[in-house]
Amino acid sequence: MFRCGIAYPRCRWIVPLLLLFAIIFDIIAIAANSGWVEDEGAKSHYASMWSHCRGRNDNWDCKSLMEFSWAQAVAALMIIGLIILIVAFIISCIALCCTLNISLLPVIGALLFITVVIQFIALIIYPVKFNDLIFEGHYDYTWAYGFGWGATILTIGCGILFCCLPRYEDELTGLAKTKYIYTSA
Repeated sequence: MFRCGIAYPRCRWIVPLLLLFAIIFDIIAIAANSGWVEDEGAKSHYASMWSHCRGRNDNWDCKSLMEFSWAQAVAALMIIGLIILIVAFIISCIALCCTLNISLLPVIGALLFITVVIQFIALIIYPVKFNDLIFEGHYDYTWAYGFGWGATILTIGCGILFCCLPRYEDELTGLAKTKYIYTSA
């Protein structure tokens, strides 16, 4: 899998750093006041995970989406996914950065895949139900929604790495014998 010449000891720092980026992306997606959905140019309608606003110029009428059960489910799933992601990040820092604890890596991978499933469900429910709520015009799913997907994609990649890294314990610890491409006859 890693025959391209990856420096395994760097994985001890890079993979938790990628998880930190996923956490930041999730926080941006959850905390955004707009940017999940916009009509063409956000001229008359835009929405976040929490509310949607209609209007023109400076006259906006904002209403909470939390009165709908699907929006509550989306918010709960995104927040639960973020909490699990933070727990996985803390465990990964302990397992890779402080001491090398290979036995925790599959546990972290499992937590990350649980996060992926939870956030994937939330990111699919939102556009389906929002489109059922709003029937007119063309809507774009924009930057904050994209940050949610970015966090999910980073989490998938990190989950795969955490599941594969235990197979390369000697390389991670630096105990592996150096392999050279050229051998003499």
